[in-house]
Amino acid sequence: MSSWFVYMIRCTNGNLYTGSTNDVIRRWHQHRQGDGAKYMQRNEPDELVFVEEHPDRSEACKREYQIKQFPKKKKESLIKNRYHSPDITS
Repeated sequence: MSSWFVYMIRCTNGNLYTGSTNDVIRRWHQHRQGDGAKYMQRNEPDELVFVEEHPDRSEACKREYQIKQFPKKKKESLIKNRYHSPDITS
């Protein structure tokens, strides 16, 4: 089994988008090209700000849903306390 990831992207307007994938780099590039989530087609992605690894798709989806319910302040706290950015945004 391969790992799955929950991620957050900060858009140029400051909003946060939360998603899950088994390939964060591929998904980032899809978002940058305007492919994939409709939200990301309307809101330009600026920076990958959070990545969290999970053992399988089910766990990642559960966590994605949980994070999506958080108020923005709690998401910002999660970003601040749990993430070190790899340089994949080029």
